[in-house]
Amino acid sequence: MADAENPLLGEITCGSLMQKLQEIWDEVGESYEERDKMLLLIEQECLDVYKRKVEQAANSRAQLLQVLSDAKLELSTLVSALGDKSSVGIPEKASETIKEQLAAIAPALERLWKQKEERVKEFSDVRSQIQKICGEIAGNGSEQTGALVVDESDLSLKKLDEYQVKLKELQKEKSDRLNKVLEFVSTVHDLCAVLGMDFFSTITEVHPSLGDSTGVQSKSISNDTLSRLAKTVSALNEDKKQRLHKLQELATQLIDLWNLMDTPEEERRLFDHVTCNSSALVDKVTVPGALALDLIEQAEVEVDRLDKLKSSRMKEIALKRQLELEKIFASVHIEIDPEAAREKIMALIDSGNVEPTELLADMDNQIMKAKEEALSRKEILDRVEKWMSACEEESWLEDYNRDENRYNASRGAHLNLKRAEKARILVNKIPGMVDTLVAKTRAWEEDRGISFMYDGVPLLAMLDEYAMLRQEREEEKRRLRGQKKVSEQQNMEQETAFGSRLSPVRPAGPKKVVGPRANGGANGTLSRRLSLNANQHGNRSAGKDGKRDSMKLAAPANIVTVSKEDAASHVSRTDSVPASP
Repeated sequence: MADAENPLLGEITCGSLMQKLQEIWDEVGESYEERDKMLLLIEQECLDVYKRKVEQAANSRAQLLQVLSDAKLELSTLVSALGDKSSVGIPEKASETIKEQLAAIAPALERLWKQKEERVKEFSDVRSQIQKICGEIAGNGSEQTGALVVDESDLSLKKLDEYQVKLKELQKEKSDRLNKVLEFVSTVHDLCAVLGMDFFSTITEVHPSLGDSTGVQSKSISNDTLSRLAKTVSALNEDKKQRLHKLQELATQLIDLWNLMDTPEEERRLFDHVTCNSSALVDKVTVPGALALDLIEQAEVEVDRLDKLKSSRMKEIALKRQLELEKIFASVHIEIDPEAAREKIMALIDSGNVEPTELLADMDNQIMKAKEEALSRKEILDRVEKWMSACEEESWLEDYNRDENRYNASRGAHLNLKRAEKARILVNKIPGMVDTLVAKTRAWEEDRGISFMYDGVPLLAMLDEYAMLRQEREEEKRRLRGQKKVSEQQNMEQETAFGSRLSPVRPAGPKKVVGPRANGGANGTLSRRLSLNANQHGNRSAGKDGKRDSMKLAAPANIVTVSKEDAASHVSRTDSVPASP
């Protein structure tokens, strides 16, 4: 009412309206009962208006609380997904009004939404790269066209770091695989070059991207590609090994045929590209075209040509091998019948019942066995050589001792004296030489179950006879020394009886039976001697030193010769006969 009377307000208020209503009721003469009813109705209508307003305010508050709750929930979800609560300013005071709380949360939500978008993009990029590399490794990289779904429930930096670590591992694996692919491609290129094959067609059969020169990153690195590359390299290496083996066989055949037929050097040089790898290792053959098929075919054609030419020259080649075999036997004093062997070879070739290659292989086998036999006899033959040389010196020493003018001051006398001193030392070693030679020979015979033949005669028979002759010679020397003493004693007695010394009668000297190369015997006890002279072995080669061989052949001085039939039936003594020094 006070407000209605205030002229300054100039506004309609509840009091002014009530005053106006009272004036109207007074003017109309409304009863108090009607007035009370009307006032009650007005009051009820006011309550209804207030009630509606309160309900509206409550609804608005509920909506704001729901918005605040949703905002808090979203904030919590974003913080949980991003995993970084410290970077977001979240209000913690509950005394602020709802709108104040909403106003405080809104900037944090905006920052988190922006951070989430950035984080999702980072996850998407990393996952996309991971998916791409995994597809490349699996071999289906081109099929990864669908949109990548990012799990937004966990966008933490820890999860992102895990993906980045995985991405780095995959990137390293991709780099390793790419390097391995490039190594395989390079190996295939080198192998194709050596084998004379088309590299592009070979590599594109493995995968089309491998022949693309536009970029390295575009090449396939899948497991299938690596497996097929490994198989291709293995197949090419095996092909290379087989071709090299084939080429080396052809090179060996070429060299053997050239050597057999004395092919001139100019003709051999035409196939230097074949023979240069005759002993090379597989890894060392890197020259382009070195193992091309046309080169191998060219070598095969040449081998076939030389094989046909070899057949026409078979007799010449076979006789050459036979001569080599005879030289080996002659060098180690093994007696064979060369004429019969040559006739047999010619008969085989003329009959056509034997392949030339088989005949040459058989003769090569004989030569190999002959060389092995010669090697097994070498030590004994060297000792025989020393023994015979010592016997020659023994024979010379006997002649020297019988020379009455050996001490005269003639030219060269001092040289003969030195030789005699050395000869005496060597002669004293002969018994030991013989004993050792007998032991070595018997060991050789026991090991092989055959007799050791020296130019067709058992060596033990020669040694036994030499021991016998040496013993006979020593007995002859003792007998002559006794005769000399008796003669000297008779001379002394005659000189005493007659007063003058008679000229001594020179006793007959011992026969010359010193060495194993003499032609005579001791006292004629054995009728035949071991024949080692030049007349019996005229077909033997002269050797390296003609003078030395002539000495050996003419020198046999005191070995009793026996025929081959007698030698074969001769039984060696179990113990060597001791020889006097």
